[in-house]
Amino acid sequence: MKQIQPVSVWYDGQSLTAQYLDAYIIKDDLSTFATFWWGIFTEGSEPGKPGVQVAQGNLTMNGETYLDWNANPDINDDAYYWIALELSLTII
Repeated sequence: MKQIQPVSVWYDGQSLTAQYLDAYIIKDDLSTFATFWWGIFTEGSEPGKPGVQVAQGNLTMNGETYLDWNANPDINDDAYYWIALELSLTII
């Protein structure tokens, strides 16, 4: 999970502020693509802990981006930064 620059999200009839991005791999064929689940969350009741999930979805990385990602020394951080870029979020 990564902390993001706060963004307002319309959720259940109200505007909430999301501050966390979580992600995991749903499928990776180990040669051409990886599909990620992502979710963004509000701040929880404890500082630094996620609260309400206000949005979620899936993204698929493929092509040259996938090949470059597999060559990166820290593929976990790189995946978060790629997802954030795709969602127009900023990791802080």
